[in-house]
Amino acid sequence: MEKQKNAVGRRKEAVTRVFISKGSGNITVNGKDYKTYFPLVYLQNQVESPLKKIEQADKFDIVINATGGGVKGQAEATKLGIARALVELNAEFRPTLKAAGLLTRDARSVERKKPGRKKARRSFQFSKR
Repeated sequence: MEKQKNAVGRRKEAVTRVFISKGSGNITVNGKDYKTYFPLVYLQNQVESPLKKIEQADKFDIVINATGGGVKGQAEATKLGIARALVELNAEFRPTLKAAGLLTRDARSVERKKPGRKKARRSFQFSKR
């Protein structure tokens, strides 16, 4: 059986499950090619960045299940998931990916709405009269 590793990436409300195995460089997200799923070039670069850092972009096949959040959150969650899966596959990739900041979970998310406010911090418009 082929050696396959998996990892989870999270960003904002997005969660992605990444399955990585030796292959020819195919990346599919929810059954589609990643270039059709992420049409914007900077989102495609986010997905490719861990593979570019270790300079082995065409040596792995990656299958991704993305749920929740928006396209940007899913792309950034995918980046983290791929980086974590690569480290699980080969521990020698860890120093390179860590130095590039690809193994750090970005914990920023939307602040909750507060009572008596229009949004999290924005007040309702003040009327003097």
